Amino acid sequence: MFLVFACFNDFKLFQMDVKSAFLNGFIDQEVFVEQSPGFENKNLPNYVFKLSKALYGLKQVPRVWYERLSSFLIEMDLKVVDTTLFTQTDLNDLLVVQIYVDDIIFGATNDSLCKDFSHLMQKEFEMSMMGKLQFFLGLQVHQTKEATFISQIKYTKELLK
Repeated sequence: MFLVFACFNDFKLFQMDVKSAFLNGFIDQEVFVEQSPGFENKNLPNYVFKLSKALYGLKQVPRVWYERLSSFLIEMDLKVVDTTLFTQTDLNDLLVVQIYVDDIIFGATNDSLCKDFSHLMQKEFEMSMMGKLQFFLGLQVHQTKEATFISQIKYTKELLK
């Protein structure tokens, strides 16, 4: 639906990727972990560590990452439309942001809204600006002035292979 909406409203779509997204979340409960195999302290073999930040593999990690990201977007005056969809209006302009774990796609009726959003996100999180949207959730996306083309050529070739 987001791609259709962007096409209908003539948005240029961009994509950002959060580097080590799950390490950006802060844990609000006490979590203890055992020493990793091969990295045990021989003097303290039963020692456990209390985590202060999220760690890959914890079941809480996706939730705390989403809470941190969505809180930041709301602080930036974006409105929650759906769990993964956020919008911001500025006079007659509209910014639309779609998140999927650590991938963020966004577009706007005004290029400066996209630039401002990108800069704010890179200032808060370690992110890669990947440029125009090309791949998202297994879909290849190619935007032109006349149309938006969506295909699964890469997926189909892998399937046939």
